[in-house]
Amino acid sequence: MALGLPYNPDFNGPSQDGVGPYQATIANGRRQSTAEAYLRPALRRSNLTVRIHCHMMGLLYEGRRVAGVRYIAPDGDQREVRVHREVILCAGAINSPQLLLFAGIGPADHLRQMGVLPRFPLPGVGQNLQDHLLVGVDCFTKDKVALNSAYNWRNTVRYVLTKRGPLASNAAEVGGFYRTQPDLPTPDIQFIFLPAIEEAHGRDGFKATTVLLRPRSLGYIKLRSTDALDAPLIQPNYLADEADWAPLLAGVKMARQITRHPALGQYVEREVYPGQNVVDDEGLMAYIRQAAHTVYHPVGTCKMGPAGDKTAVVDAQLRVHGLEGLRVADASIMPTLIGGNTNAPVIMIAEKAAEMILGA
Repeated sequence: MALGLPYNPDFNGPSQDGVGPYQATIANGRRQSTAEAYLRPALRRSNLTVRIHCHMMGLLYEGRRVAGVRYIAPDGDQREVRVHREVILCAGAINSPQLLLFAGIGPADHLRQMGVLPRFPLPGVGQNLQDHLLVGVDCFTKDKVALNSAYNWRNTVRYVLTKRGPLASNAAEVGGFYRTQPDLPTPDIQFIFLPAIEEAHGRDGFKATTVLLRPRSLGYIKLRSTDALDAPLIQPNYLADEADWAPLLAGVKMARQITRHPALGQYVEREVYPGQNVVDDEGLMAYIRQAAHTVYHPVGTCKMGPAGDKTAVVDAQLRVHGLEGLRVADASIMPTLIGGNTNAPVIMIAEKAAEMILGA
């Protein structure tokens, strides 16, 4: 409150603005991945087969209908699986467009350039890549009050036996949402407070991170080669749009104010990064260029939209435009990046996709 940031006990409530605790997908002291919460309980079903350590490399076609997939098995053999109804692609915002491109679905010029037959030209495949960018303000603390000193055998045994104690923390327990301009319709900056730093070197510290929530910069995914085992070309184009600089810079300045306010500053020995010698915008922008990195929230590369939108890849039912029997259900279908973390929204996309498939 001292800096004008109200307390907010629920970021999913009526207002997102303010600071408070984050909600997380945790049960019994462990983070619940989709594999843990959804897949593991379903493993006993007779209509489910899970094949691991496989690498998908293409689609099987019957005219305009997708009839199955080709993949590389752990022994290196190429195999096929044919489907009676649909193929649901859930490889994420990086690999879903890569797999479509391998299958000849994407920008025709790029596919020809890579030696791939453009079976179904869709210019939006791999385009519209958006991601959250993060910059940290790192501080050493005067006393051992952070998680760096909590990693010891006593706390490890306590967590293993009881799933409690400091090591039960998900680290990113608190944070907030902030508008760098009062007339904005929604917050454009997210803060994540982490009670530990990588650069501790035997000391305790914390990190107050700034996340650019609504970037205008757009990147893309392309094929690097026609080898299915080769990683795709990823060009995020972070900060390519000049409009992204002002909110990120303002967010870092606010993060510094938070760490220097007496309520928190009483625990701070010194700022490690950007460092006390960085005092002007030019220095902060240089630090941002050097230190900013992904929050691992890529979206948008198989954008959802109507058939009239030439950049759209899937329709409102998540069906790939121009084909039958193929849907995409992951973060790649988001037309724009959401103003928050993507884990729970992607689970929601999967829940909605399952409902639509069952109703088809």
